[in-house]
Amino acid sequence: MILLYSYFRSSSAWRVRIALNLKKVPHEIVPVHLVRAGGEQHSKAFAARNALEQVPVLEVSDSNGELLLTQSIAILEYLEERFPEPALLPKEPELRARARQLAEIVNSGIQPFQNLGFQKVLKTAGADPLPIAQDHIGRGLTALEGIAKASAGRFLVRDGVSFADILLIPQLNTARRFGVDVERFSTLLRVEAECLALPAFQAADPNAQPDFEP
Repeated sequence: MILLYSYFRSSSAWRVRIALNLKKVPHEIVPVHLVRAGGEQHSKAFAARNALEQVPVLEVSDSNGELLLTQSIAILEYLEERFPEPALLPKEPELRARARQLAEIVNSGIQPFQNLGFQKVLKTAGADPLPIAQDHIGRGLTALEGIAKASAGRFLVRDGVSFADILLIPQLNTARRFGVDVERFSTLLRVEAECLALPAFQAADPNAQPDFEP
């Protein structure tokens, strides 16, 4: 049995939902509301699964034993090794590295600055978190666009879906929520359209989740 502790709007959990769908891995979504009642992620039961009190958490119980895994990139790497088809990393070392690079631009270069916890810290310190997040999102997507122009085919790295695309889709959604103009990123928008035409991406969308709230 595979359980994914997820929040419908979490971009990190969204990434894992896409990968599970692409690989057709049977799983169950366990909703964790990050806002209601101060945040369910802060409960003792959830903190026992992830001391950082964040989603996603992947819980695997099978003949190999039990595994609790956190951090979306680590989960993606685990799924890639455990369920190798369809591959979400190219075969060529150079292209595999490029897919990971593009993914990390989002994961390390953008995500921390739009994170709910970081936003709360800024507010507590008296700073307006919105322009800070907008700046980092804009600069990160600009870097992504520049690199993708050379690497993209149908998707961000040639013609196969990779980690890069899996991180791109939630990030563009978050950028729009933060009021960042994404229309200038023509390569990213073209790839987004290709991804959103795939059923696996559609099924992972926040609107399709059991805990979705308008």
